[in-house]
Amino acid sequence: MKTKQYLAIDIGGTSVKLGIVDETGAVLAKAEESVSFDGYETPILTTVCKAAKAFVEAQGLSPAALVGVGVSATGQIDSRAGTVVGTCGNLPHYIGSPIKAELESLFGLPVTVANDANCMCLGEVWVGGAKGYTDVIGVTLGTGVGGGILTGGRLLEGARGLGGELGHYRLHALDGVPCTCGAAGCWERYAATTALVRAAQEKDPAWTNGRAIFAAAQACNETVLALLDHWTDEIAQGLAGMVHIFNPQLILIGGGVSAQQKLLIDPIAAKVRASVMPAFAEGLEIRAAQLHNDAGMVGAIYYFRQSHPER
Repeated sequence: MKTKQYLAIDIGGTSVKLGIVDETGAVLAKAEESVSFDGYETPILTTVCKAAKAFVEAQGLSPAALVGVGVSATGQIDSRAGTVVGTCGNLPHYIGSPIKAELESLFGLPVTVANDANCMCLGEVWVGGAKGYTDVIGVTLGTGVGGGILTGGRLLEGARGLGGELGHYRLHALDGVPCTCGAAGCWERYAATTALVRAAQEKDPAWTNGRAIFAAAQACNETVLALLDHWTDEIAQGLAGMVHIFNPQLILIGGGVSAQQKLLIDPIAAKVRASVMPAFAEGLEIRAAQLHNDAGMVGAIYYFRQSHPER
């Protein structure tokens, strides 16, 4: 008997990833298209719909062969309505995008839409590093800081599906760096990879990205090691506060930099454990996420399957 197949769409700020995912969480085919190719003159959702239609046709599938569509999307997503209700940066023509309605009319299939960091967390719970866990904090470090929280086996979504916006937890509210959201002192201004790059470039303009910075750290550059020590402190202090609120079994760290076990994951784990009350540290696991680029797509389908158990 053929496994059920779903269309997965992961909308990011620069590209959209498309995949066919089956009921076991396996990604059977995938593709990627730029959404920023003309400086966002073409609305992101227009590009997504066009790319999704072409992708399904290229797989030789008709919509009737699919069970439904699961979308993981950047920004603040009203998951009840399936629309984009906010962003924390400059993404023209994106707020207000009726993702669910447009894709339902395009494919004639049910569609669910959830925030990309929530989907990353769910993907890891389904087939990745958090399989079998009920209480998990998933954090993605990149341009900003995204988060997803699983508590008692359920995704924490809040009243409109906007919950788990960890990057805007204000760690330095009274004296902090201004944030793209309009506030000051948000955790992502200190914990995102961009915060590390910003600090590194003040020391040496050649340190233009995470790769260059970690290469210098591996070569034991003292300046970079000090920057990393400060950066992992900021990440760990934010996580320690969350551990006291949510008492997770597991913290998963995703994003491109999460491959840095010795220079990033190990120090964060040690610092979090040292910063929380002893009872909270007992049994607490902290490690890198496993699914990398596929987590959003896989989690979007898990979210769909939870929302439509009959399908």
